[in-house]
Amino acid sequence: MQTNSDKEFGAFITRLIQKEDLTRQESKEAFQTILRDQTTELQQGAFLAALTAKGETAEEVAGSWEAIYELDTVKVDHPGPVVENSGTGMDSFKTFNISTAASIVAASGGVPMARHGARSITSMCGTVDMAEMLGVDVECQAELVADSVKKAGIGLFNGMSPQSHPKALGRILSKIHFGSTLNIAASLANPVMPKIGVRGVYSKEMVLPVIKVMKAIGYKRALVCHGGIDDSRKGMDEASVCGPTFCAELKENQKITEFSFLPEEFGLNREKPELLAPSQDLEREARDFVALFRKTKNRARAKAVALNAGLIFYVADDRSIADGVRKAEAILKKGSGFETMERWVQIQNRDPQKGIKRLHALCN
Repeated sequence: MQTNSDKEFGAFITRLIQKEDLTRQESKEAFQTILRDQTTELQQGAFLAALTAKGETAEEVAGSWEAIYELDTVKVDHPGPVVENSGTGMDSFKTFNISTAASIVAASGGVPMARHGARSITSMCGTVDMAEMLGVDVECQAELVADSVKKAGIGLFNGMSPQSHPKALGRILSKIHFGSTLNIAASLANPVMPKIGVRGVYSKEMVLPVIKVMKAIGYKRALVCHGGIDDSRKGMDEASVCGPTFCAELKENQKITEFSFLPEEFGLNREKPELLAPSQDLEREARDFVALFRKTKNRARAKAVALNAGLIFYVADDRSIADGVRKAEAILKKGSGFETMERWVQIQNRDPQKGIKRLHALCN
């Protein structure tokens, strides 16, 4: 029986190698097989690599998400609307953790942020890695994360923890060190299932497919972006202050539109990309991250955070992007984001004193 199952799964791999797309149902079935560990690990890895090499369709990603959400996601209720913000990773230019900083700014501005991230796979410091460095308890129960969203305005579900995904995701993600469809589909399997979100993707070509996936799985309002770098083929899974940003937007009427913009359109000068690159020392990177919220003089990083937080304000409040950027800049100038970080560390923590001690040590 296992042999027959392996052969059937192998047929999916062969089709992907031949550049043939799977239907949403076929993708769901394939990922159910992976999540249930019903074929060999060799075939599981081959499937993920073949699908990534072919290029995922919206239907394939939606099927993957459906399998993950149904089979391996803890469901948590949350009163009222919440917003998600994350990047897929796999981008060709690695930045400091812009999405986490932008989420803190958005939370400081009254937008409840229910984030869902992972440890680094292809980058130096992933969302979960940075939160842990700040003192956030990233291995706590999902209910505590939801409580943090309610009381601190921000919480982070660890996509590699059994507290959020008890059966399989941690097993799979801990054994691969390349980007795959899971960077998109698994990140969308948020335990509180937000209906509003901003998402950065690793290539311009993925902007439209991912917004279509978000529409298909029930998002009511969303924006997907990819940031370019002038005179370079490299790009980032964030809005860019180093070149053009390409976007697809899902409106409340469920219509999708595409557009692009330059940072100058919102009063932001273009910055050199190397100013956004992370330190190779996690301790130093965490200190630089905290400094952003203590009136840092790193203008390039502050502008990048303001732009990306501005997109969150725009999607959450239906403001113009320009208004959102101005609001984000005011929050950074005031320094109120550090207070939000303190509340986050205190509430999403089984040992609040230990967490706060860790955060305050980064200020010295």
